[in-house]
Amino acid sequence: MVFYYDCPIFLQWMVTMDPQELKTLLRNFKNGDLNEDDVLTRLRHLPFEDLGEAVVDHHRGLRQGFPEVIFGAGKSVGQIERIMTALVAQGNNILVTRIDEGKALQVLEAFPAARYHEAARCLTLEQKPPERRGRGRVLVISAGTSDIPVAAEAVVTLRALGNETEHLYDVGVAGIHRLLARREELFAAAVLIVVAGMEGALPSVVGGLVDRPVIAVPTSVGYGAAFGGIAALLGMLNSCAAGVTVVNIDNGFGAAVAASLINRE
Repeated sequence: MVFYYDCPIFLQWMVTMDPQELKTLLRNFKNGDLNEDDVLTRLRHLPFEDLGEAVVDHHRGLRQGFPEVIFGAGKSVGQIERIMTALVAQGNNILVTRIDEGKALQVLEAFPAARYHEAARCLTLEQKPPERRGRGRVLVISAGTSDIPVAAEAVVTLRALGNETEHLYDVGVAGIHRLLARREELFAAAVLIVVAGMEGALPSVVGGLVDRPVIAVPTSVGYGAAFGGIAALLGMLNSCAAGVTVVNIDNGFGAAVAASLINRE
């Protein structure tokens, strides 16, 4: 087999892949560590891999800077394991969100090196340390203890994406002195994620204190008139503090990805 490295079409196709992966692949082929069939197999699976019930996007890391994340809710243990196997084979770190403890324990039997984060309802598997790429620290704040699952999902996601991350829990407006006592931590953050249910007031307070991006996350926590987080969502969308951005109800993962993009160097 001959590889036409000087062919413009070939080169254009190659640069759509992960550059570091391709360099390693070609180096190993040149050194004789991989044969032609090995190279063909790896190239075949670099763009995407069709598992039948799922099509795993191996180009996600190149396009967006982080590999595909598995949304665990609604997937069977077998489906999660097959997707993880495909991602692991490409050397990726794994993040599974919204996976309950029962499923996670079964997945851990197949992947004992993985770790289950109970509060966040997330499972991670690190094959290599996440590349630290943020220009500063991302601070995740929760209004109440009941909001911690969503806040913890954001924390786990941020760390998986290579961000320096800290958190403040249970510092809502019902006892605002708890937040004001941590002003230095607020001012030191490059990006802030503020998670709150009930009336969703905390992001407005934080947004009025800092000169950094604030991402508000409404949660479904609250009594009947909270309407499963709609009250908090509407309160945040109507924030009087400039610069507050709002994601969907309970979407700690989405807030973390947005914060990570903002925090990139």
